[in-house]
Amino acid sequence: MFKVAITDFTFSSLEIEKGIIEAAGGQVVSGQCKTPELLIPLVSGVDAVITQFAPVNADVVRSMERARVIVRYGVGYDNVACDVARERKIPVCNIPDYCVDEVADHTLAFILAMTRHLRANCAKLLENEWGLGVEVDQMRALCDQTVGVIGLGRIGSAVVERLKPFRPKILVADPFVSAEAVAMQGCVLMTPEELLAESDVVTLHCPSTDITRGLINEQNLRSMKPGSILINVGRGDLIEQDALVSALKSGHLGAAALDVFDPEPLCADSPLLQMNNVVVSSHVASVSTKAIHRLRETAARLAVAAVRDEPLQNIVNQVGP
Repeated sequence: MFKVAITDFTFSSLEIEKGIIEAAGGQVVSGQCKTPELLIPLVSGVDAVITQFAPVNADVVRSMERARVIVRYGVGYDNVACDVARERKIPVCNIPDYCVDEVADHTLAFILAMTRHLRANCAKLLENEWGLGVEVDQMRALCDQTVGVIGLGRIGSAVVERLKPFRPKILVADPFVSAEAVAMQGCVLMTPEELLAESDVVTLHCPSTDITRGLINEQNLRSMKPGSILINVGRGDLIEQDALVSALKSGHLGAAALDVFDPEPLCADSPLLQMNNVVVSSHVASVSTKAIHRLRETAARLAVAAVRDEPLQNIVNQVGP
């Protein structure tokens, strides 16, 4: 009987994973491990590891005596020491396509909420005042805006398709796509610096890497158009949060909508929660019943496939046959 460790999870049970793994002759061992010290004894002797937010750092990976795969519940995988897993020839797999529609929908909801300033207008009425919650010039029609999309992967592309009926000008920054491919989607390819300087709305859809962490920092915020809007449903560490707060307080940045933060959860006393030009949600852009079921089912099937020595999809750390 093989063993699969599930390090942590935010679901009410593990019935989906257990059903798939046990039907294949395996056993699930699980915990809610938030530290390497708790993770090491859980994963040391298992055949596969599934993880959500737990810190699967270098020491944790090195403790895995016979693991055939590490599967991340989700798109990002920056909580896993992928380089050490590669050294030990353990493939790391993510699940990049389980929530494309949900995150793209959430992004569009954020963009519309901020261009129409729904929070400020709602707050005005809740205070028993009838009228605009912002100045007239802050109420925008999306067709008059230039929207910059940083990252044209699955989700970025889905956001572009949702934006098109609203008729904004769409700019794209992504080093892995060609100008021709971007033009075929009706967009214009630019460098990140050019995009930030020319966009009225900037939405982030790139992974967290050594290059992209802190992409939106004090310097780049200053280069953005006065009054522009920033959307982040990607990874929290793409933005330097203190610099963001300063740009919002100064008025240089007009508004922000955020589903992800660094660190998480967002502190209860964060200034972001007190601003009428900010909308936040608690890392829930990916959520729907269908998406969560697909995420969990795919993770379990990847673990079983690895134990059976079957080909694996979505390996992110260049470990393969």
